Amino acid sequence: MDTNSQPATPTSTHGGQLEQAQLETLINSITDGVIATDQNGKITTYNGATLNILDSNTELKGTPIGLCLRLVDKEQQPIDLTRLILDTKTQTISREYRLVYSDGSLINIYLSIAPVKPKFGSEEKNGFVIMIRDITREKSLEEERDEFVSVVSHELRTPVTIAEGNLSNAILAIDRQDDVISTKNAIHQAHDQILFLGSLINDLSTLSRAENDTIQNLNYVSINVAQLVQNLAQNYVQEVEKKGLNMRTEIDPTLEVIYNSSLYVREILQNFVTNAIKYTEHGVITIGAKSTQGGVNFTVSDTGIGISEHDQKEVFGKFFRSEDYRTRKSSGTGLGLYVTTKLAKLIGAKVTLESTLNKGSTFTIFVPNMGNTKQSQTN
Repeated sequence: MDTNSQPATPTSTHGGQLEQAQLETLINSITDGVIATDQNGKITTYNGATLNILDSNTELKGTPIGLCLRLVDKEQQPIDLTRLILDTKTQTISREYRLVYSDGSLINIYLSIAPVKPKFGSEEKNGFVIMIRDITREKSLEEERDEFVSVVSHELRTPVTIAEGNLSNAILAIDRQDDVISTKNAIHQAHDQILFLGSLINDLSTLSRAENDTIQNLNYVSINVAQLVQNLAQNYVQEVEKKGLNMRTEIDPTLEVIYNSSLYVREILQNFVTNAIKYTEHGVITIGAKSTQGGVNFTVSDTGIGISEHDQKEVFGKFFRSEDYRTRKSSGTGLGLYVTTKLAKLIGAKVTLESTLNKGSTFTIFVPNMGNTKQSQTN
């Protein structure tokens, strides 16, 4: 017997199969779509996430990459992906392309293209590795954020400019010892713009809280509905009387307490009452509450200018301002009703609107009774 004999070692073929299996396991564990192609752009390897993104179960190996991924740019112009890949010399990343499905629907994608080189610094390319990811939601949020920042910047710039101009005029009038009336008018106008800025900042703060809060964070308390409505009416009675209006309450005598967020219910009602007063020149503001299955229907009615059918479709939108000249006479941020819908959704409430132009509006808010909790405390 040859005592120097050694155990047989695995063949290189077996080692290669093991490495291939490990590589495939690694690729399939990646949540992004991963595709490897040869130097001509034909697919050699891909993972399961790729099929999920492509919404397909078709075998892709040997298929030109451009036939599997139909891409368009921001202007909906088709992209020759095969040519794009073959022309890539260093890793290229883009978030500007869209993937087109067979039914014509689109998704935004993150696309990374990296050439595979035999050794560092080499100009040769053995193939390419492509990574794709669905970023439709991310892009939507980015676009919404950019639009929001743009609009807020515009809304802030106007009152700041007006306030600054009027204060400059007031200072100049004082220096010249001009008449007191023109100075007071300039200061009053600047003050109005500062009040508007304060209102806008308050609306933005409330909106931020509503969007970042969660149902789990809400503090449900027992709400004495009749007392809430009466207190609300009392808080606005001076403002209503100053405009020559009347304030009324209509409270269902069978009402009992309900459990919900006292803070948000009050803010929602305050927004509607404030709007009712703002857009009513003659008549009555009525705050009501009526028991209904599962909760309470609050109503805020006015005999104001009303809302056109066209505007009723848009009135809950962000920064919406009606083209009605009577609306334009009153300063407003265009956020109040948008914020209200956010708060309502958070507490499970539902808002509906009935309005007739030149006759008035009624906002109805169904607030569900969320039931008692251990953390509840009497409001």
